[in-house]
Amino acid sequence: MGGPMVRRLLDAGYKVTIFDTSDAVTAPLVALGATKVDSPSAVASAAEIVIASLPTPPIVEAVALGPKGIIEGSKVKIFIDVSTTGSVYAKKVAAGLAAKGITAVDAPVSGGITGAEKGTLAVMVSCSDEIYARVQQILAVIGKLFHVGTGPGLGQTMKLLNNLLSATAMAASSEVVVMGVKAGLDPQMIVDVINAGSGRNSATQDKIPRCVIPRTFNFGFALALLNKDVRLCLEEADSMGVPMIVGNAVRQLLNITAAAEGPNADMTEIVKAVEKWAGVEVGKSS
Repeated sequence: MGGPMVRRLLDAGYKVTIFDTSDAVTAPLVALGATKVDSPSAVASAAEIVIASLPTPPIVEAVALGPKGIIEGSKVKIFIDVSTTGSVYAKKVAAGLAAKGITAVDAPVSGGITGAEKGTLAVMVSCSDEIYARVQQILAVIGKLFHVGTGPGLGQTMKLLNNLLSATAMAASSEVVVMGVKAGLDPQMIVDVINAGSGRNSATQDKIPRCVIPRTFNFGFALALLNKDVRLCLEEADSMGVPMIVGNAVRQLLNITAAAEGPNADMTEIVKAVEKWAGVEVGKSS
């Protein structure tokens, strides 16, 4: 996700300083004009506004508050986290950075790699009106902005709600398509009819026809990351006393799929767990 965002910022004329642990990720961005440095603190010493796109909450915390982290930068004033960490980590990072005079903005994104490439991500921004005015133009380069609140963590909560629904749509849609195929229906016909009716969702409109029926499974979002997001959502719901009966069932199917296909499997491979039970396969070889 971070790579396409950097490319869009470069294309928009911004001077961008980058750090990543993978040279394979940074090399093409350097070729496009980005400046590579050797640590998050070096990025934070080169720019007043730092954006982080990272895979897990502990990594976000380490990059923000750890040795050679953003907190040790000499120039940074605003830290924008577009990762998905949940509100607990967002508040922890915000408090740690505030002690050094750095304002944290949680601005998780939704829309996948395709959305990052096209600049059509949904960006859920939580910060004061004053800070929002300062970051709005930059974040508009990567997507459509929603100023969801002023306190730390509200953007993260909004993102978790979205991803739980995304996971639920993929899980439930996998079940109905597998059932339809076993009954003798064509999988493309199944999604075409659903998409013309009240059952349409992100899985039937995009993921299943694009990634499942042709058996490419290349949506670009790892099962482990989706599982992490669902877990964070359920933990936050539990802390609020909100029941998540369907959400817990979805998490069970995610865990079963991860055990069978591996944590790095694509999220669209959820369908494989249902296929194995049903004894049929959706798509090309069915």
